[in-house]
Amino acid sequence: MNYNALGRRIRIQRRAAKMTQEQLAEKSGISLSYIGHIERGTRKASLETLVSIANALNTSPSLLLQDSLIMDISDPAASPTPRQRNLINEISRVILENYDV
Repeated sequence: MNYNALGRRIRIQRRAAKMTQEQLAEKSGISLSYIGHIERGTRKASLETLVSIANALNTSPSLLLQDSLIMDISDPAASPTPRQRNLINEISRVILENYDV
C-alpha cells in the first residue's frame, strides 16, 4: 500500500471539507499527531481508523484508498495473490461493518 498517496487523499478531502487537522482529529476520535502522521504517510492506519476518518469527512473509505492499492484489481489481467485477496476481503468486511451509508 502506498501510504503517501493515502495521506495525500485524506489531506485533499479534509481541505475540501474546510476542516483543520484539529477538527478532523476531534470528529474522528483520533489524536492530532496521529492524523498528521497519516497525512504525511509516516504511519500506517488501521482499517477502523480509515473508516473513522472517512465518516468524519463524509466520504467513503474506498475514495480514500482509491490510489493507494498496489495493483488495479479492476484490471481483468490482474491476478491478486492469496494475501492480496485476503486484504481486499478484510477491507470490504470492515467497510461494510463500519461505514455509515
